This record gives sequence, structure tokens and C-alpha cells, in this order.
Amino acid sequence: MPPRPIHEPRRDNCPWCGSKRLRNRLRAPDLLHHRPGTFAVDECRDCAHAFQNPQLTAEGLALYHRPPNRDLPGACAERVLATRTRRHRLLATARAMLPYPEPESWLDVGTGHALFPEAAKEVFTYTSFDGLDPTPRVVRAQEAGRVEEAHQGQLTHPATSARLRARYDVVSMLGHVEHTHDPRAELRAALLALRPGGHLLLELPDPRSAFAALLGKWWVAHGQPRHLHLIPLPNLRAELESQGCTIVRADRSGAHVPHDLGAALALSLSRSVPSPRTALLRATAPLVAAATALDHGLAPLLRHTRFSNTYRVIARKP
Repeated sequence: MPPRPIHEPRRDNCPWCGSKRLRNRLRAPDLLHHRPGTFAVDECRDCAHAFQNPQLTAEGLALYHRPPNRDLPGACAERVLATRTRRHRLLATARAMLPYPEPESWLDVGTGHALFPEAAKEVFTYTSFDGLDPTPRVVRAQEAGRVEEAHQGQLTHPATSARLRARYDVVSMLGHVEHTHDPRAELRAALLALRPGGHLLLELPDPRSAFAALLGKWWVAHGQPRHLHLIPLPNLRAELESQGCTIVRADRSGAHVPHDLGAALALSLSRSVPSPRTALLRATAPLVAAATALDHGLAPLLRHTRFSNTYRVIARKP
């Protein structure tokens, strides 16, 4: 039996609005794990939606999502990216829901090791947190007590969608939608899991961030080959409103993640340092640490400018 293809056919139109006015935004290899292949990101000239083209199939995504060897050169960049899961940022995301009714039940989609539910419990002590993830990590998170129920699989799968229908007061998707083949289907499935009047909490990389233009393929949120879609905030807002939702908050400043310069430098060094790499990469670690410190030092200013790299949306289901 021949192997299944890892790429879908190349598109000649935008998957968001259907326009054929496309331009190539960038081409990039797998900068994080250094697996073979070069990946293209195209952008629609009409709606500014950016997407991987041709897109990886489910088999291709599984191939590129395999856990890497921790000794590979991308490990330095991964340590910089770990700042994304620091507890204070997760707590800030959870606190964004404080102005709204306290939820009895909360589903975190794409939860991974369920670090967000673990942190959010400090803010919402009486809320029951469940997690959904396509990997066994969510099961281990349940065993560790970070979530009460673990759902392994895809939110859009009919059986999962039926099982979770109208069960939750809050559904969160943090850094998840950009990994999915069909973002619209993912949003519809999330809304089905909400009770009437429930809230959808989203955080996505902002493709209109000035860092995206400044750093190009080294901007970590381009995330090739793992990020399939980069959705501008106006597009996401319009889609949710078309599904009857009320946008109660849309915010760029509060969701900014201070890691652009440090991650870009780490990715660049891991790509350019010749073999053997390990000793040289360790020697350059102070440079990466300095760039990361600069990210954090500039964050209070940059989060209020076009350099903000992430946006947060809270939408209420009718």
C-alpha cells in the first residue's frame, strides 16, 4: 500500500473568503525541530488571512508533531518558547474572565499538559475544569489532578461534539485555532459545547503584528510547519458575530507574549551554528537570555503598539 501524502493539493484561493488574490508571505523550513521540508505561507490580498499552502494533511501534522530529540538544536528555542506557559501569564488569561459570571464548568481545548486549567483553578476555585487534547497528555494531566475529565480526540469529531454539547459555561482555546485544518468548524464545535449565554475565550497570534513583518520567517508565531492558519482579528470577530455571538472583549495589549526577539535569536542560532552544535549553542545562551530580557523590558510599551503579537477575544453565545 503506497504511503499517504503528507500535503494536500495547493490552493489557488483563500480558505477564508475565497478570493484568488493571493501573495506569498514567506517560505520557511522547520526552524524549531530541523525536520526536512520547506513550507510556504500565503496571504490573501483581500481579507489578509494567512495560511500554509499547500497545507499538511493530518498524517503530515502527526509527522511534524512527533516529540523531538531533546538534544536537537531546536531545544534552545523551545526553552525560550516555554515563557509562553509561565504561571503569571496563565493567571492573567484566567483573570480576564473575572468580570463575567463565575462558571460552574470550563473546557480547555488543546490543553496539552493542562497547565492553564491548573493555574486557572487559583482564580476560579469552585469551577470544574475539563481538558481536551488530541494527544495522551490530557489523560496524564487528569491522572495528575490538573483536570477533572480528560477528553482525548478532536473537538470537531461528531462523537466528541455530541458528548460535550451544551455542557460548559466557558470554553477556552489558547494557541489552538491556528493549528487546526478548519478554524470555522473548530469555532462552531466550541460554540456547541457552550451552554446558552456561555463564553468563548480565544487567544491567537496576530498576523498583523509589526514583529511579523520585521522578523519574517524568524517570527516564532509563523510557526512552520505547525501553524496552518493565521487569522486577523477583524476576520475572527466577523466570523463569531455571523454565528450570533456578541464580542464582549477584543484586546491586543493584555495577551502580548514577550518572546519575539529571544525566540528569533534562538531559532537563528540553532539554524546557523555548524555541527557539532551543543557546546556552541550553550556558549550563545547568554545572548538569547539578553534578548529575552529585552523582550520583557520592552513589553509594557510594546503591548500597546502594533508590536503586540497576540490578541484575546471573549465572545458570548446567545
